[in-house]
Amino acid sequence: MLVLSVDTATPAVTAGLVELEQAAPDAAVPAKARTLASRVRVDPRAHAEVLTPQILECLTEADRSRADLDAIVVGIGPGPFTGLRVGMATAAAFGDALGLPVYGVCSLDAIAADAVSDLTPGSELLVVTDARRREVYWARYRDGVRVAGPDVAKPSDVDMAQATVVAGSASHVDFFDLPVLPVETPSPAGLVQAAAADLLTRAVPAALVPLYLRRPDAVEKSYRALDRTGA
Repeated sequence: MLVLSVDTATPAVTAGLVELEQAAPDAAVPAKARTLASRVRVDPRAHAEVLTPQILECLTEADRSRADLDAIVVGIGPGPFTGLRVGMATAAAFGDALGLPVYGVCSLDAIAADAVSDLTPGSELLVVTDARRREVYWARYRDGVRVAGPDVAKPSDVDMAQATVVAGSASHVDFFDLPVLPVETPSPAGLVQAAAADLLTRAVPAALVPLYLRRPDAVEKSYRALDRTGA
């Protein structure tokens, strides 16, 4: 199964082509995600400009066409309003144009999927990304399964519980006194791995709903303006 995966929930603009294969019934991991081509550019102001060119570059590098795609996976956040909607709108547009199912996954789950191979059984992983306003988006995982979050909070207010390692934004993992795993942003394979169960069963995808976890800045300002005028 050939899957296009994209994510713009972090400062990284990510696109890739991933071959998803069903593993043997007795395999420890039920599916294998093999990256054929990927493009990652860290630039929080370039999501709209570079995402579609990155997708086309991946198709060219892998010597595949849009007609070869079987599905699309997109990170739905949590992330800032402007950047996040670029990836979701692009994925939805490709899906509509090509008649393909589009699966949304929590972007923190994709980071966890990449980090799980470095975890010992029973350990807990904390994943954090930049939420701006001196806050982080976070979630906790045990044996690859999310057990808390996603949520947004100041680093000092994050519920670390029994977390033993941390992964995610390089600028924010140091707020936590935990060993750091070298996974900073969602990868194409991590995104596909997070959606593997639905992809392999060809489940009907749920509606794409962004995980903002708070109102966009523009909405908040409009409310404040109304409050001042008394309207």
